[in-house]
Amino acid sequence: MRSTGFRRTFAAIGVCSLALTAAACGSGDDSASGKTRITVNCEPPKSAKVDRKFFDSDVAAFEKKNPDIDVAAHDAFPCQDPKTFDAKLAGGQMEDVFYTYFTDAKHVVDIKQAADLTPYIKELKSYDSLQQQLRDIYTVDGKIYGIPRTGYSMGLIYNRKLFQQAGLDPDKPPTTWAEVRADAKKIAALGNGTIGYADYSAQNQGGWHFTAEMYSQGGDVVSADGKKASIDTPQGHAVLQNLHDMRWTDNSMGSKQLLVINDVQQLMGSGKLGMYLSAPDNIPILVKEKGGNYDDLALGPMPGGQGTLIGGDGYMFNKHDTPAQIRAGLKWLDSMFLTPGSGFLGDYARAKKANAPVGLPEPRLFTGAADAKDQQVKKANANVPVQNYQAFLDGNQSLQMKIEPPDAQQIYSVLDSAVSAVLTKKDANIDQLLGDASGKIDGILARG
Repeated sequence: MRSTGFRRTFAAIGVCSLALTAAACGSGDDSASGKTRITVNCEPPKSAKVDRKFFDSDVAAFEKKNPDIDVAAHDAFPCQDPKTFDAKLAGGQMEDVFYTYFTDAKHVVDIKQAADLTPYIKELKSYDSLQQQLRDIYTVDGKIYGIPRTGYSMGLIYNRKLFQQAGLDPDKPPTTWAEVRADAKKIAALGNGTIGYADYSAQNQGGWHFTAEMYSQGGDVVSADGKKASIDTPQGHAVLQNLHDMRWTDNSMGSKQLLVINDVQQLMGSGKLGMYLSAPDNIPILVKEKGGNYDDLALGPMPGGQGTLIGGDGYMFNKHDTPAQIRAGLKWLDSMFLTPGSGFLGDYARAKKANAPVGLPEPRLFTGAADAKDQQVKKANANVPVQNYQAFLDGNQSLQMKIEPPDAQQIYSVLDSAVSAVLTKKDANIDQLLGDASGKIDGILARG
């Protein structure tokens, strides 16, 4: 699933409408003018005035620097609509350079709609500076089919003020699930409707978090070959048992369940919640939309110490692209998104002037000298308390980063039932829940 803030300041990003003709999306070289023309998507919508202005300004600056390239940007909502994505590809209506979630990469390659970038990748100056684990997402059978642009990993958002009130050290968030449980119990004991820990359990979001919690303990939801469920395991049992015990034995999760992300964000923003799992991009939402305060909100690593769920996005190239279009598209991505400390996502000084949050620990795309430069510029322009996120950065160094499973939404729907059951039924049979869910997931994978 997508995280919720994902972009620095906007969430609605564009695609070329199915109503348009193929010529309006995939463009072909404009050889008559001597220019290479590329169509791209994910231009911010007009409603996101600041981001739209920044994006268009960056495109114009790129075209001025590269007068032989013409960039035609398309916007619509949402950027990648699963309901129309495959149809656009099959119908020749996809842009030359198009946005994808990490989970799209292998699928687009499997249906043979992606251009092979391998012969051109040396021309992408920034490629070697990108995190290897993110590059690998767009590498299939040794060939490169896409370029990562941003990413998120889940951690534990917590309320420093409530930690202090409960006698806990706000600079030392819990790093094991036993510690989460113990801390949640102390926070709930503050009374006045305070909840120690909250989790999602509806609209597929419970299954999403179950998956993240499995990863945190070294487990998985699908076997390595993608053919069978792997949830009926000690790790799967531990996830559900822990939620059950916090809900019913400790009463640290409150009585209202079947929560979704907005419910939990409202609780955290109001100062009534101690902890929940999320990516860093939730923090600005908690402040700007839910009444939270940057000084009170902090981020720790995913408890469990084994792994965490990552998501993100990048760009792939239409299989019909000419070599000139591929070269132009790579050059555009390099300028727009992949230059440390500059471009649409990296111009931190510009973001600060626009009162956008600067200093969140993610996205963190680069490694080595490129990362050092990007972090230096970010730190120099930070307008949020970066020290509140240090535990997250430190803890992430030892975690395995894992993307969502295949057929994720269908699997999450099944897992929702298991998570909601242990949170709403004191006598829930965990073994039966895992067994039933395993059978349903096996069926989904067999059909896929």
